[in-house]
Amino acid sequence: MYAVVNIAGQQFKVQKDQQIFVHRLNNKEGDKVTFDEVLLVDDNGKISVGAPAVDGASITGKVIEHLKGDKVIVFKKKRRKGYQTRNGHRQLFTKVAIEGISIGGGAKKAAKAAEAPAKEKPAKAEPKAAKSEPKAVKAEPKEAKTEKPEAPKAKAKEENKDNDTTQA
Repeated sequence: MYAVVNIAGQQFKVQKDQQIFVHRLNNKEGDKVTFDEVLLVDDNGKISVGAPAVDGASITGKVIEHLKGDKVIVFKKKRRKGYQTRNGHRQLFTKVAIEGISIGGGAKKAAKAAEAPAKEKPAKAEPKAAKSEPKAVKAEPKEAKTEKPEAPKAKAKEENKDNDTTQA
């Protein structure tokens, strides 16, 4: 029997009596922890897949110790520029021992749901009737101008033609 569980943003395939390293948890050493976000459970060939999590399934474990991972060196360099930096980093981990995988936790949730009275939502009011006819828009015809005054430039050109004396 195994399960795929989401712990601190990472997915792990876990089995009973397995020890895994997860990102640092806030629990103390020796504390019991439960993980409810179980994505998949395989019970001897019977596979349950959640959407996104399997209802009622949980993983129980025990925090063994908190420790640091190996040092990771980050070295950056740009050639011919005289730039290089060196940084180190050690990730914090928690060692967790998986004690059990339970699928039957859904019965407790179902019992609680049966005890609590279901609240019925009031029926939605019927939508208001759409307006049957749009208001008529009164369109008043614009009065067309009958005579347009000539542009001043056009008048000036005509005057220049009359006054123009060309020598032949």
